[in-house]
This record gives sequence, C-alpha cells and structure tokens, in this order.
Amino acid sequence: MAYDQGLAARVRAIVNERIGGGAPADEKRMFGGLAFMVNTHMAVGLHNGGGLIMPVGADGEPAAIERGAVPMTMGGRSMSGWVVVPDDVIADDAELASWVESGVAGALAKEPKKPAGNRQVG
Repeated sequence: MAYDQGLAARVRAIVNERIGGGAPADEKRMFGGLAFMVNTHMAVGLHNGGGLIMPVGADGEPAAIERGAVPMTMGGRSMSGWVVVPDDVIADDAELASWVESGVAGALAKEPKKPAGNRQVG
C-alpha cells in the first residue's frame, strides 16, 4: 500500500512553513512510505498503512502514547523511541501541525549528520 498523497501534501506544507527556508529539508521514499528529512534527520514519515511514523526518543514515548500514538513495531519487534500516530489522531489540521512541528523541532535540535564520505572511522 502506498502512502496517502493528501497527507503528504499537508505534512509538506507544515514542514516548509516551520523551517521557512532555513535548515535543509528533503523527502525520501522509505519502506513504502515517505520520510521528511530536516537537517539530515528524519522529522516525520508517512506510514504506508496510514498515519505518521515519528522518532520521539525513549523519554518522549510515554507522552506520545498518552496523546494517541502507538509504539512502532517492525518485523514483530518494538522500535524503542519511535511511534506511529494513527490517521484519526491527526485528522484535525491543528493536531497534525502539532505532531509535525514536534518532529521538525527534534530534527533541528540535532547536529547535521556528516556525509558518508566524510565520516571518520576509528
């Protein structure tokens, strides 16, 4: 199943408004969905089964679940620090904006990743 194009347009508008031409943003197709990368980090993704995929960190997971997200699983394994935000939770534009802005803020708070060719090993 492909990701929701309408949701992608809504998320794209929020990401673009939030970063305002500041930090670099990119979109990448991943795992049948679409990831919105900000400052070289995934801010939010569109789940191919609907809803959002978000990194919230292990400390942020309980609060995200309290707001309506569910723990993310992949291949039957729990992905600590990641949640899925179901479509019904983000149906309202203000609620969607709150989740997306949280993801963008988290990505902006991290140092940009160095390009693979410039990473030092050792």
